Amino acid sequence: MKAIIVQTTCSSKEEAKNIAKVLIEEKLAACVQLSEIESFYNWKEEFCCDNETLLNIKTRKDNFEKIKSKILELHSYDLPEIIQLDIANASEEYLKFIGDNTI
Repeated sequence: MKAIIVQTTCSSKEEAKNIAKVLIEEKLAACVQLSEIESFYNWKEEFCCDNETLLNIKTRKDNFEKIKSKILELHSYDLPEIIQLDIANASEEYLKFIGDNTI
């Protein structure tokens, strides 16, 4: 099993918690961590600075497309960040945890 982290950001902690809960309940993610961040970016040729909630979603690589679809379904942004990060190295025990808690 190949493990990955999927990252996305939300405009509110409530939206982030909802996405995390659905991903865990549907066994698409083994763990989702939420962090409050401040994001700086250009959107439609305008400088933006917003408080957001970052989700780090630990899962199987095979679940990326399902997670992407679920985020697009539940997310309020027109263009949500959905990034896959490969886990290059992790303890066998943690990889087992991810495998045991996802479909």
